Amino acid sequence: MVLATTKRYTVAEYLELEEKAEFKSEFVDGEIIPMAGASANHNKIALNFCRLFPLSIDGQEYDTFMSDMRLWLPDHKRYTYPDVVVVAGSSIFTDDKQTAITNPCLIVEILSNSTQGYDRADKFKLYRSIPSFAEYILIYQNSYSVDQYNKQKDGRWILTEYLGEDAVLKLESISFEISLQDLYKRVTFENSQIPQ
Repeated sequence: MVLATTKRYTVAEYLELEEKAEFKSEFVDGEIIPMAGASANHNKIALNFCRLFPLSIDGQEYDTFMSDMRLWLPDHKRYTYPDVVVVAGSSIFTDDKQTAITNPCLIVEILSNSTQGYDRADKFKLYRSIPSFAEYILIYQNSYSVDQYNKQKDGRWILTEYLGEDAVLKLESISFEISLQDLYKRVTFENSQIPQ
């Protein structure tokens, strides 16, 4: 009996392939995992967040990146593509081409039915290995519903839930708030399933 083997790639091989690829893939400790496409609602929510997020707050500069910026997780030998990443101050890049960062303070993921389990558990655990990471926002795309995780000084993470179109998401790591009405502007909930 012959067992099928999965080809293992080096980081350099992955980056070379990714540079030429038509579609994005994540890198997981030697394996290349193709990413699924995003829905219209997914894109609208990400754009709404980025459109309203200021680049300078109280004299502090922020870099904001959408889903084309890779995030390197050295402890896990993994590259991911978060939906939105915010860096306080200057971004630390992994290379001269500035294709991947290592120091986000805030990560936003827009949940889909197929990825929400991974985003809520496994990916969150991986992200917590980043020393600068202090806040995680999970946005459901089929209802007015946002989960916010904030890192406390003792290392614990506290969950705050925001439900309903009148709720206002208030970030802890950055002085910024956004109403769910604005976050979900032009998003259509018809024919969507309710998150579980």
